[in-house]
Amino acid sequence: MGLLITEGTQPSDDGQGYLGSPGIYTDKHIEGWRKVTDAVHEAGGFMFIQLMHVGRMSHPDNTPHHRQPVAPSAIAPAAQMFTAKGMQDVPVPRELSEADIQATIEDFRRAAAAAVEAGADGVEIHGANGYLINQFLSENSNRRTDSYGGSVENRARFAIEVTKAIVEEIGADRTGFRISPGTTLGGIDEGEQGSEVYRYLVKQLAQLDLAYLHVMHLGNEALLREIRSLWPNPLLVNRAGRALEDLSVDLDNGLADVVPVGVWSLANPDFVERLKVGFPLNEADRVTLYFGNGSEGYTDYPTMKELKSQNG
Repeated sequence: MGLLITEGTQPSDDGQGYLGSPGIYTDKHIEGWRKVTDAVHEAGGFMFIQLMHVGRMSHPDNTPHHRQPVAPSAIAPAAQMFTAKGMQDVPVPRELSEADIQATIEDFRRAAAAAVEAGADGVEIHGANGYLINQFLSENSNRRTDSYGGSVENRARFAIEVTKAIVEEIGADRTGFRISPGTTLGGIDEGEQGSEVYRYLVKQLAQLDLAYLHVMHLGNEALLREIRSLWPNPLLVNRAGRALEDLSVDLDNGLADVVPVGVWSLANPDFVERLKVGFPLNEADRVTLYFGNGSEGYTDYPTMKELKSQNG
């Protein structure tokens, strides 16, 4: 594989939402991640650590400090979260003050510096999938009346300020950004101005000359074409529900420069070799994806060589 983008990695205690998810803000985190980055580099690859602050998509039972989740506004997502006690309702979050927002931006900055110290080639800012940055962008999760809410420009402000802080800390060439226009994950409803928010955000991010923009594409073809026209640097397009035979469609049509293959590569340790020879792929077990419960769903998928040996 060329570029590996890690699973979501919290920049602070407040940023954790799921049991066992990794962090990148302590010396122990740096020490642990360095083992991973060394292995990736030894194999000739590159690795970006995805910085993910979950915002309201959390539960006190899942965080080190057992505190109430934080968010742009005190609005619960009407969702449940898996905890050690089983599924529980996500509680109403605490609204971030302006001082809290500045502190959170600094958490992202420090996490980016820690990622580079751990040997990562860069970071991907997770602005998608219903998490904190996406919560600021969306109408139904951001009811603020200060400079971080209301207008399109204000709702995009947090995302832009986080990105500027990270670029200042580690450089634009080490910084990517992920978006998911139209997502409904985590109870998100981006509202009538959803596309307008992304047009504005992409224009502003383009001025920062980032390493790439990563789009989780959920079907708005017109918006994807606009994003392509607005974005001058490498564009990664992860098309939801894409079939393997359509792998190169966005490349062929000029809509993408890179096509992510995350789920396929998680289930197929020899994905590249299989693709070259047309060997059938293992199907990913979505129950175990990122579950963190031992080897199951991580290192127990058979290789092409193992399957051929089993079948004689």
